[in-house]
Amino acid sequence: MFLGEAVRFSYLALRANKVRTLLTALGLVIGNASVILVVTISLTSRDYILEQIRGIGSNMIFAYYEAGDLTSTAVDADFVKMGDVEAVREHLGDRIVAATGVMTNYDRMLIAGREEDVKVIGSDDQYLRVRNLVMVAGRFMDTSDVALRQKVCLLTERLARRLYGSQSASIGQVMKVHGLQFQVIGTFKEKTQTFGLSELSEETVLIPITVIRYFTPVERIDPMYVQVRRPEDVEPLAGMVKQVLESRHRTGARYKVDTLTAILDAAKSIALVLTIVLILVSAIALVISGIGIMNIMLVTVTERTREIGVRMAVGAARRDVLLQFLSEAVLISLGGGLVGILAGISLPLSVQFFAEGVKIPISITSIVVAFCVSLLVGIVFGLLPANRAAHLNPTEALRYE
Repeated sequence: MFLGEAVRFSYLALRANKVRTLLTALGLVIGNASVILVVTISLTSRDYILEQIRGIGSNMIFAYYEAGDLTSTAVDADFVKMGDVEAVREHLGDRIVAATGVMTNYDRMLIAGREEDVKVIGSDDQYLRVRNLVMVAGRFMDTSDVALRQKVCLLTERLARRLYGSQSASIGQVMKVHGLQFQVIGTFKEKTQTFGLSELSEETVLIPITVIRYFTPVERIDPMYVQVRRPEDVEPLAGMVKQVLESRHRTGARYKVDTLTAILDAAKSIALVLTIVLILVSAIALVISGIGIMNIMLVTVTERTREIGVRMAVGAARRDVLLQFLSEAVLISLGGGLVGILAGISLPLSVQFFAEGVKIPISITSIVVAFCVSLLVGIVFGLLPANRAAHLNPTEALRYE
């Protein structure tokens, strides 16, 4: 018997029991669709998480004073200074995109008829690029604003709405910060919300760092941000930033220099573990489906014992019987697997029709794996029933009622 003939006979046999065949293949449909969807969900969630982390600032290094062995005025000199930021810029040169520092304090402001504490931070013109901020209205401070100590400020979205009703309405307004009048030149927001875990809160005023220095008794940059030009330079330059800080301060002062690389690696590891766990769950569904195929094929062999005896009596070899029943199991498995793959692909693709601009990645590897697993399930779980059919005694099979 040729393979094509065996497949044709198998198709006719399965077609004669359509409902049973469909119900048997249903497990493979669900299992393979689950594999595709699980991998798709994992890839989508991983890409989303990584994009959110990168949205805080790409290739970013941040440094701050950690601790020392003194608690007096000497500690004030250990803090990161504006001079340290300049030293980092000079030392790293064109290997970085920008470097900036942040100084923070608070002021009392009248909002909606009552006084509230509002965070006031100071930075320079490079802060926009390093922190990946988005301008909502107006403009950001420029080099001359910082160098000439201009009394200009920028507001976060929420603070602009509370003070002036909207972002656009706040532009050009004059507000008091630490008793001095500042002109609002722009409103901004974080590209990726840090929910107050960074120096930015929902209600923050940003002024030039050269101006905020007059309102702080101790000059303290916390943190200093450095944006590296190339991803592969992040870790080496982080070490160089630490060396620059330690070389400019007394022995014993400790500085913490971190990058987003560790967070990105942790996110990738978590996504990988979740993918493996979910695939194992889907694999259990496929194994259960395979057991169902084996069970049905054993029943089929029993029902068709007399037919097997007749075929052997007219000259069919055991290999031909084995091939036919094995091909039936593979057809059920592959048929259900292909339908499951189509279902697993169509659901993510249909999302773009309901959410414009949303693209969900589909893993070609998961499709290939799902197809191969379907074939393997059919072969492995169909081999026992097929082997049993091939080893039936022709004489006893013909007498079977």
